[in-house]
Amino acid sequence: MSAEAHAHHEEHHSSTGLDNRKLGMWAFLGSETMFFGSLLLVMLINKHNTLGGPGQEILDLALTSVTTFVLLTSSLSMVLSLAAFRNGNLRWGRIWLGLVAVMGLVFLGGQVYEFTEFVTHHDHPLTPSTNLFGASFFALVGFHGAHVAIGVLWLGTALVYSFRGRFQPGGDMWGIELVGLYWHFVDLVWVAIFTLIYLI
Repeated sequence: MSAEAHAHHEEHHSSTGLDNRKLGMWAFLGSETMFFGSLLLVMLINKHNTLGGPGQEILDLALTSVTTFVLLTSSLSMVLSLAAFRNGNLRWGRIWLGLVAVMGLVFLGGQVYEFTEFVTHHDHPLTPSTNLFGASFFALVGFHGAHVAIGVLWLGTALVYSFRGRFQPGGDMWGIELVGLYWHFVDLVWVAIFTLIYLI
């Protein structure tokens, strides 16, 4: 049996005609969209509920703009990684995939630095217990950061599997496709957070 025939044999179609792994991922991302939407709505409601404490003016727009650019660029690297694996170029597939993980770590590093600056601010520290703005901000941005961290671990796992014979030309690419869907979702959610919280 050829690799392509084997990959076709390994597909698991649902009653909709779609592969159940992709269908499951879309269902998961749909539920996550509603969850993030709720957190974002709470953040918008409490955006000005500072109770005299620090609020949006404490946000570091310059730093966050840089880390946002890095995160959004990582989506392009994710696309290039999948394309390389599909074309049988394992070397570049791994390079692009590793670069996505590194960019995710850079983004997380920026968030850790930002959170640390908020908490240790000498004049007006901002913590989840400072005011409603702080509680909503740390819940929303922290929850997104946790998703990025999960994505980085998933990317690392996929990279390890690529060295163990997975993602061969004509073979099953679902491991890369699913982590790609997840990563693009995380990036899109951040675009909404950055626009509504940092820019507006």
